[in-house]
Amino acid sequence: MKKFEERLTRLEELNGKIRDGDIPLDEAVALFEEGVQLAKGLEKDLMKVEKKIEILVNQPEAPEDKPNLELFPDISEKG
Repeated sequence: MKKFEERLTRLEELNGKIRDGDIPLDEAVALFEEGVQLAKGLEKDLMKVEKKIEILVNQPEAPEDKPNLELFPDISEKG
């Protein structure tokens, strides 16, 4: 599997080719299809990273502390 950055670059290339409009329809559809697959994979990867970050941010500082399960605890306390 290619790195995230490589797949993102490929998606940008596909976007540029399709936007140019100088390609036959069947090729444009094939590029679009590839782009959709790339976008879905990239989105999954981003969701995994977001979950990891959320877990790391919300870890308790000491073993006896409870984890903070709210994304913005300061805002919810004021509300």
